[in-house]
Amino acid sequence: MQNPQLPAGVSITAPHNPAFDSVLSAEALGFVAKLHRQFEARRQQLLAARAERVKRLDAGERPDFLESTRAVREGDWRIAALPPALHQRRVEITGPVDRKMIINAFNSGADSFMADFEDANTPNWDNQIQGQINLSEAIRGTISLEQNGKTYKLADKVAVLQVRPRGWHLDEKHVLVDGQRVSGGLFDFGLFLFHNAREQIARGAGPFFYLPKMESHLEARLWNDVFIAAQDELGIPRGSIKATVLIETIVAAFEMDEILYELREHSAGLNAGRWDYIFSAIKKFKADREFCLADRALITMTAPFMRAYALLLLKTCHRRGAPAIGGMSALIPIKNDPEKNAKAMAGIRADKRRDATDGYDGGWVAHPGLVGPAMEEFVAVLGDKPNQIGKTREDVQVRAAELLDFRPEAPITEAGLRNNVNVGIHYLGAWLAGSGAVPIHNLMEDAATAEISRSQVWQWIHSPKGVLDDGRKVDAAMVRALIPEELAKVQATGAEGHFDKAARIFEQMATAAGFTEFLTLPLYEELA
Repeated sequence: MQNPQLPAGVSITAPHNPAFDSVLSAEALGFVAKLHRQFEARRQQLLAARAERVKRLDAGERPDFLESTRAVREGDWRIAALPPALHQRRVEITGPVDRKMIINAFNSGADSFMADFEDANTPNWDNQIQGQINLSEAIRGTISLEQNGKTYKLADKVAVLQVRPRGWHLDEKHVLVDGQRVSGGLFDFGLFLFHNAREQIARGAGPFFYLPKMESHLEARLWNDVFIAAQDELGIPRGSIKATVLIETIVAAFEMDEILYELREHSAGLNAGRWDYIFSAIKKFKADREFCLADRALITMTAPFMRAYALLLLKTCHRRGAPAIGGMSALIPIKNDPEKNAKAMAGIRADKRRDATDGYDGGWVAHPGLVGPAMEEFVAVLGDKPNQIGKTREDVQVRAAELLDFRPEAPITEAGLRNNVNVGIHYLGAWLAGSGAVPIHNLMEDAATAEISRSQVWQWIHSPKGVLDDGRKVDAAMVRALIPEELAKVQATGAEGHFDKAARIFEQMATAAGFTEFLTLPLYEELA
């Protein structure tokens, strides 16, 4: 039975759950519907513009800094002042919106917690709505959990909350407005803001957001206009919302100044979303016969194109008075192997030490056990300063060619190919079963890292440079032969997931003639 209080034109296709009625109130859904009716046409236009750009890139166009926005890049402007709650962000922990993760992240000792409705989360109906309930309780200090004889509840001092809604490309298929699916991002944002904005403002810690997957400053302009409309509708002051943009597409790297400018009243800086950025490079240059990256494990933040991007982001932010937040190291603690754990901890420390020394104001971790080591590295550089925004890095000069310096190209190994197949199957299977953040081979994998795995396999098949270090050309037959072997390895781990189905989907995506823009798009349609 459907909730009888739905506003005119709104329908919900998911089974009715009375526990969700407080979140899915007529007023809240009416607010989401209003945002949809005002902004959906522009969202679709921007998605169409993305598709047109793909055609141009496939035809050989290379991105460059925009001549039409030169005045913005060369102008003397800064973002609006940040609220005190966002002055110090030395370590930010990220993860999905389940109750245990939320409590542990709030209590982790991190300065901030990015609660993720996107890459670390399977967007099934229960996860999305229960996640909203969990966050509302966390904001009010009432969240708790009894599990395996243990009680989880919030400490007196907790991290500052930031929420990542879904990107512009994702729909919420369970909610229709005038017969049309709503934007997943507007749905996540709208419900959260409606229920929590006033409470967060009263507490001096929000509403703060992270914005994913943007490809242009026009997409940032859309978010800014959404913020203005939402604040006006709810009667909260303009500028109350603050948002950090993840620069995780290679085309957005050429528009970082412009993105900050569009959001300047609402900006909380930029984040170097490294894993999606690597995936974006593969995706955008998939048709370029000269482009081919080496094994995923070799594409680190010291690779030329990654180094250029990281330094340009840092310089751009600090010039505009905006925080620059470093990306995620996927390493996690390894409890049963002290030697491997020591190596992982050393990797985390080196990653955060590099970010802090470069001038970043903070960085991401995926596990509470990493907050301490990461914090030590930032404190070693920052001391008692909350940030390094005054470190402007005038020495950094990054040109388009450096952002497009795609090395290393070799080696491509059978072990690297097998790892991509294995991680792809394992992650897709867990995602289909409801888990969007999955520890695999001592790394925390989410949708972004899984995207690298499947897109590399596709690209190695199609590129003339997709040749293993032993001279064999990667082709569809080779990949099909490896899939059952790697599937068996995944199943032997005892992990939970729909792995047979995942193997079929991975094979189809990796060996198809055409490239699927995001693996989560067809996967989402598979969810009940």
